[in-house]
Amino acid sequence: MTFQPEHIRGSTTHTRRGDIRHKFCYGVDFVLIDAEEQAALPSLFSRNRFNLTSVHDVDHGGPWKDGTGAAWTRNVLRTHGLDDTDVKILLLTQPRYLGFVFNPVSFWMAYRADDLVAVIAEVSTPFKDRHSYLCHAPDFAPITSETRITKPKALHVSPFQEIKGSYGFTFDIRPDRIAISILHKNNKEGVIATLSGKREPMTSAGLLAASLRRPMGPMRTVFLIYWQALRLKLKGATYRTRPAPPKTEVN
Repeated sequence: MTFQPEHIRGSTTHTRRGDIRHKFCYGVDFVLIDAEEQAALPSLFSRNRFNLTSVHDVDHGGPWKDGTGAAWTRNVLRTHGLDDTDVKILLLTQPRYLGFVFNPVSFWMAYRADDLVAVIAEVSTPFKDRHSYLCHAPDFAPITSETRITKPKALHVSPFQEIKGSYGFTFDIRPDRIAISILHKNNKEGVIATLSGKREPMTSAGLLAASLRRPMGPMRTVFLIYWQALRLKLKGATYRTRPAPPKTEVN
């Protein structure tokens, strides 16, 4: 059965631990779509063409601005041992707004029937670097809300955090709600980032309301990233210059 596109009107929180503490919470709008099948779409949302909101394959799956969408995702899954014959690929992401896009993190979700068997967390930075983290349980067993998946940190995401320690991912994906948590642990320091929200059918009215509620979508995200960076700098957090990005695409 064709997956009907969804709109997640949610919130994201970041909580910094350690000597310099910092916390913020913002509303955010994500879409959840079948990355391969073309379901009926609201008039204000498009795939691979300009609209008020849209998702383009070139923005996801592969290098920055040179993605190949779900084809890249399936190749990653097969390379790491998942038989994707009967797997459906969903993409959870912030859409383009009037052609502009920036996503700190998007999530490729691989489903076998009703079971979530893998997630690729695709992390992008304002420095135009990208690295992805393949999350799965042993033998690609179903991922539940109790599953904790640990990956070593590989990408320079924030100039106020070292490329050390590990990420702990949890995915609580329910029929009516999504809750994702990423815990960066580095000795006594680290950050807890969350994304949560209610799953609703995507409609033009909902997308228009989102554009009025949070104008300029991705541009707002970029502005808020720099605003929080300024606040951290004023608190005395150590600024680190950007190192070379990792040579591998996927951890």
